[in-house]
Amino acid sequence: MTDFEITEQTIARFHELTEKKKEVEEELNYLKRQFHQYFDDQVGVNRKGEITEGAYKLQRQIRKSVKFDEKTTVEKLEALQLNDLIKVIKKPDDEKIRAAMELGLVPKEQIEDCQITSFTKALVVKKVT
Repeated sequence: MTDFEITEQTIARFHELTEKKKEVEEELNYLKRQFHQYFDDQVGVNRKGEITEGAYKLQRQIRKSVKFDEKTTVEKLEALQLNDLIKVIKKPDDEKIRAAMELGLVPKEQIEDCQITSFTKALVVKKVT
């Protein structure tokens, strides 16, 4: 047990900070867009750059990642008969399992121990007047 006490003041502070967080995130996103637009204009799209103003240096770093498009890569590899380069992933089909359970094709008791339940906690504060 905790000795923390929930009061009107602590709830109000939580509400106030949540509102400030939204404002800060909006302003940060705005500034990021402006900075990226500046670097796009000055050094080019997807190019690194930096600018120093007063005591601050702003640097834009570019990280590149390359992935294979799943659909076209699989099709091409199959056409080249390189099936050993394709992963076959076995995954349960949640929709079909639930439907089969509802239809009585799979007894719930037989598959119940396979289920993983997770919980997400959320706090919502609304001002009541």
